[in-house]
Amino acid sequence: MQWETVIGLEVHVQLATRSKIFSGASTAFGAEPNTQACAVDLGLPGVLPVLNEQAVAMAVQFGLAVHADIPEVSVFDRKNYFYPDLPKGYQTSQMYHPIVGAGDVEITLDDESTKRIRIHHAHLEEDAGKSLHEDFHGMTGIDLNRAGTPLLEIVSEPDMRSAKEAAAYLKAIHSIVTYLGISDGNMAEGSMRCDVNVSVRPKGQEAFGTRAEIKNVNSFRFVERAIAYEVERQIELIEDGGKVVQETRLFDPERDETRSMRTKEEANDYRYFPCPDLLPVVLDQAYLDHLRSQLPELPADKRVRFQNELGLSAYDAHVLSASREMAEFFEEVQQVCGDAKQAANWVQGELSGALNRENLTIQNSPVSAKQLGELISRVLDDTINGKAAKQVFQALWNGQGDSADAIIDAKGLKQVTDTGAIEAMIDQVIADSPAQVAQYRDSEPEKRGKMIGYFVGQVMKASRGTANPQQVNGLLKEKLDALL
Repeated sequence: MQWETVIGLEVHVQLATRSKIFSGASTAFGAEPNTQACAVDLGLPGVLPVLNEQAVAMAVQFGLAVHADIPEVSVFDRKNYFYPDLPKGYQTSQMYHPIVGAGDVEITLDDESTKRIRIHHAHLEEDAGKSLHEDFHGMTGIDLNRAGTPLLEIVSEPDMRSAKEAAAYLKAIHSIVTYLGISDGNMAEGSMRCDVNVSVRPKGQEAFGTRAEIKNVNSFRFVERAIAYEVERQIELIEDGGKVVQETRLFDPERDETRSMRTKEEANDYRYFPCPDLLPVVLDQAYLDHLRSQLPELPADKRVRFQNELGLSAYDAHVLSASREMAEFFEEVQQVCGDAKQAANWVQGELSGALNRENLTIQNSPVSAKQLGELISRVLDDTINGKAAKQVFQALWNGQGDSADAIIDAKGLKQVTDTGAIEAMIDQVIADSPAQVAQYRDSEPEKRGKMIGYFVGQVMKASRGTANPQQVNGLLKEKLDALL
């Protein structure tokens, strides 16, 4: 039997506000446990929540960016459950009237095809605290610093049909929220994590199968691996005569498997009801227009501009627009050197390779966009050749000079373009290589093109890599063919 995978994601994005969603306590990462939880976060008697307006603005900006309906009125609800890291006994969330309605996101797959994934809604809620199990022998520690941190939960429709599509969707959401500046998207610090709903059904069947929810997956790679395991588990279970049960599961990256956590709850298990301490949020058109006017150029728009105005391929435009930092770096390089294709090649090639080897982000690149743009300019105006350019790049990376020009001068890398000087070197190489000249002369015409590489190498060696390779090739062919 052939099976089809059905996937929906619930992405939790920590909003980049300086204070929490209902209190003035700090949201800074890395503080000592329980030093950033105030009376409101702890749910002490007599305290009242006050809604953080910046969290509302960030949620609305996301909605505008994904072409979503923005309801005039949204309402906060209490989601009631008992857990050690939830001191109030309930989580303030939005069940029935979320702040962002239906929207959509376009994803790009490995084969450069695109697909539109629908967003059901996005709602604001407060984060819970954190249970710590490793550091306490036989006990659990509770850190409430995270309690009350503002989250935007983005709920997709079950439109994804593979682990690749799910990862592409998650990357698209990450790109949008970081472009908007509403989250740093740091998955290692928990600023973005997702719950993955996975089910399988026979191909051609319209009804969905029973889904399992994999909680708190915190990397693009883990999302793919968790889905791959879960799909295989469900298919094997059904084909062996069993039934998939609706449950919550956890992904263990070390064992590369999911395991059962608890039976999946339904909404009525949480006894949702409107929060009596918070008024409905009412948004007028002037407020929405103001926020819309502050939206930056978003990834999809930047991708189109890179293709239409700069002439980049769909692949290059997608890679370079994926993160705001990468796009801004590339654009500055392109403005300095004036050649979009060469800027794209260097940013994606030499620069990205060096960043990956050193495990650095582009924000921490030792080579600035201005320096890289100037280096590319020296290649374009034939001051240096490609081989020398890589030497200059490495010197810039190692901090051996402030500019490409200074390094070129210091290392004597300026390209020799004087025809007379190049001809003298060619004549010497030909005189020193009688056997190779005879072999060239006796070869079939179609084989001489490959044989000329020996002579080019010798001339480049004689010039210490500074001779213009195009001139060397042209002059060598003329001189060798004259000997036929």
